[in-house]
Amino acid sequence: MKKILVCKEADPRETRVAMIPDDIKRLISMGFEFKVVSGAGVKSGFSDEAYEKAGAKIIAREEDGFADSEIVLRIMKPESAKGLKKDTMHLSYLDPFNEKELLNDFAKSGVQAVSLEMIPRTTLAQKMDVQSSQTSLAGYVAVLNAAAKLPKILPMMVTPSGTIQPARVFIIGVGVAGLQAIATAKRLGARVDAFDTRPVVEEQVKSLGASFVKIDLGEMGQTDQGYAKELTPEQVAKQQEAQAKVCERSNIVITTAKVFGRKAPRLIKKDVLDRMQPGSIVVDMAVSTGGNVEGSKLFEDVVTENGVTIMSGDLLERQVPFDASKMLSGNFTAFLTHFYNKETKEFEVRMEDEIMRGCLLTQGGAIIHERFK
Repeated sequence: MKKILVCKEADPRETRVAMIPDDIKRLISMGFEFKVVSGAGVKSGFSDEAYEKAGAKIIAREEDGFADSEIVLRIMKPESAKGLKKDTMHLSYLDPFNEKELLNDFAKSGVQAVSLEMIPRTTLAQKMDVQSSQTSLAGYVAVLNAAAKLPKILPMMVTPSGTIQPARVFIIGVGVAGLQAIATAKRLGARVDAFDTRPVVEEQVKSLGASFVKIDLGEMGQTDQGYAKELTPEQVAKQQEAQAKVCERSNIVITTAKVFGRKAPRLIKKDVLDRMQPGSIVVDMAVSTGGNVEGSKLFEDVVTENGVTIMSGDLLERQVPFDASKMLSGNFTAFLTHFYNKETKEFEVRMEDEIMRGCLLTQGGAIIHERFK
């Protein structure tokens, strides 16, 4: 398997591309062959000419490349497996916990479907981890978006007219996105507080110059994949009240709390928003999975009666598509090279490898992954 098709994303809001010319040039030198759909990289800053110069063949439509492609790369999940030939390996986000019909379609079509979300979060697979690469950028953009809407500056400023106090930023959830949000807000001069249900991240928070908000929730921890474990209703209620006090004095609140494969926990309700200062900004980065904030809407900003703006924080990495595409392309390249046989110059589907076992969902006409059978 070495013939690869890079698709153009169907969603008009999508700005990223799965592979950039530099990585294609490197992979072609290893023996891979590439077709790229015309215009696939334009929104990210990569022209068709750049792909041709790298050695790829430009085609008009992805359907024109299905027949003689063995590996298909795209970012967002397709509507169906239509057109893909049997035994083709298809790599993309798949949202497997919510897309049973799509998984069944892949299985019936005999397609080998890889879910980017399911790549194990191990040291060996770190270079392939699209979740980390993209949410890191999203955390950065979340702070910039909030700062642009906030009716005050973030840093302290001493002027002849008096001293302007720094803005207060509260980050809820200290995963990859949260850590980048903390670092960005600190660089912009804000005073930053952060909270996470995993006490183990306190040291990381402090190392970035932020204050860790301690809330005693009893026994907590994280999954073997590094995600926060789901809270009990009692723990959620306790967390909400303690957070509310910090929200009241914060100018910007950014929520990043997601539970892998489940609906996002509701952390900020209307009564908390009502207690916040007019002009405050709340960015809900879990809005696509149910939302951490009551009243948040996907791809829309909402202004409450007391003047608090709730911003949609979904897929913010699309606002920096050049770097987002570069990182995604690096993730795809790491995956392809990991399973590349230098002697045969072929990509091999090695099921004895824990990375392949973790992310390959369909093969041989069936759903093979234990969590989705």
